[in-house]
Amino acid sequence: MSPNDKKRQADSQIIARWVHEGDRVLDLGCGRGILLEYLQQKKSIYGVGVDIDLGKILSCVKRGVPAYQGDIGAILATFPDDSFDHVILSRTVEQLEDADSILAEGLRVGRHVTVGFVNKGFWINRLNALFHGNRTVNEVYPKPWYESMPSNPFSVAEFEAFCDARKIVIENRAYLSGDWRNECRKLPNLLAGYAIYDLSSID
Repeated sequence: MSPNDKKRQADSQIIARWVHEGDRVLDLGCGRGILLEYLQQKKSIYGVGVDIDLGKILSCVKRGVPAYQGDIGAILATFPDDSFDHVILSRTVEQLEDADSILAEGLRVGRHVTVGFVNKGFWINRLNALFHGNRTVNEVYPKPWYESMPSNPFSVAEFEAFCDARKIVIENRAYLSGDWRNECRKLPNLLAGYAIYDLSSID
């Protein structure tokens, strides 16, 4: 199993805790459909993916995962309110041009929105910026900036401040340590390498 697959497995297991048997799940930025396939096997969900990459959509189809190819915002707009029990953005939010409106649309379309992201505030990232003036290159950030997708990384503290400002309810949260295998149980803004949140809107 590749390091990336191990990371995907860790967050899939946490997300599966918050998904109920038979739930309707929309995965935005679904990639090759690995998470939806996992949830189908573990929780018998009805899952649909969305990704801009046609090659990844074809991989979803091979896995038996229904998926749309196209822009996340445009496809979200086609769904009525409360179409899904869960809308998932796993390692997707930092790639969005307008994350604020996409999260608002996700909360309209789904009863819960699950967000997973790399924590920019992780201590190794801070030290590299402070002492070397550059970005960390490791299993989490495996490519230098010029080979990476456009991204707008943020920290655990910044995301929680956003939720507070937008009156978004944090139903559940989990943090993974720097190895993305073990859970981080203290000082998550400093010690967590990855964070996962289960969100809902105020009724």
